[in-house]
Amino acid sequence: MSETTSKAPTKTSQLVRPERLPVTPVPPIPKVDESRSDLASTKYSHYRTELSNHRTGLSEHRTSLSEFRTDLSIHRTDLSTDRTEMSMRRTGMSFQRTRMSAERTLMSVIRTSLSLISFGFTIYQVFQKLKNAGTLTQAGAPLNFGITLVLLGIVMLIFGIFYHLQFMIGLRHERNAMRAEELIHGESHFPPSVTLITAVILLVVGIAAIVSMLFQIGPFQ
Repeated sequence: MSETTSKAPTKTSQLVRPERLPVTPVPPIPKVDESRSDLASTKYSHYRTELSNHRTGLSEHRTSLSEFRTDLSIHRTDLSTDRTEMSMRRTGMSFQRTRMSAERTLMSVIRTSLSLISFGFTIYQVFQKLKNAGTLTQAGAPLNFGITLVLLGIVMLIFGIFYHLQFMIGLRHERNAMRAEELIHGESHFPPSVTLITAVILLVVGIAAIVSMLFQIGPFQ
């Protein structure tokens, strides 16, 4: 399963802010004739009712604003969850990109080592044939130079394989640790490295070539 496959996030409905509450003045205190207590009591009762209605309107508006703030908080939480999910998947894919970068580095080592081994072996064979045919009497320097190039290619290939193995073991360990801590998904797998297999085969061929050159035995004579 690919690192990029994920469940589509649920879209939050459009949030609408409550309309601004129109400014309504507090009901004025009524003027009453204190000599008529029954009328004063009635007017004060109406005034308390108006005040209660005014407070009720303000309370309803505060409730609407509170609900709107709650919806905004939920929406921000959903967005944060989506960003975290995307970050986890990007981090998971970065491990794959790093692995492929290590593969390309090993490929460049293989190309360089192959050039050194093939060039050194060619020089050795040409001057060895010329020496055997009697065309040259002294061919020690070019023969040693060819052997040196082959050895240099083998040593470079050994260091490249060792570095690649060390790097990949560390990368896998780091990926497994982050996956155990649920920081990444890590759903895709690291396939077997064809490049590493090719490097090992080339190393075996290079060793066989240097043995043939030094001891005059093997399949390259």
